[in-house]
Amino acid sequence: MERRAAKEALEVLEPALEADPDNTGLLTLRAWAYLIRVQLQRAETDLERLVAENPTDDWAQHALGRCLERQSRYADALPHLRLAAAMSGDWDHGLAVLRVEERLSTKDE
Repeated sequence: MERRAAKEALEVLEPALEADPDNTGLLTLRAWAYLIRVQLQRAETDLERLVAENPTDDWAQHALGRCLERQSRYADALPHLRLAAAMSGDWDHGLAVLRVEERLSTKDE
């Protein structure tokens, strides 16, 4: 994944997840690979599962928010981005909140 070789990573992750479908680490890596490959529906499915299993996972919350944002689903993205920003204190997460809030405010004009 470090080389952004998402296709190759998915070739390894798919059989590993078939053998161990509840492995959160593998599921996280697959979601990341899907995001890199812009397979947003698949990433969303994995990220929703990760968030449902552990709502305090700020990475999963932020990644789900970004996934939804990339699909122009700003209203759906905002709660996940806000939660991730509040939990992590990461300035990048805060900027994502501001960016989506701005898109929502200009959308209504």
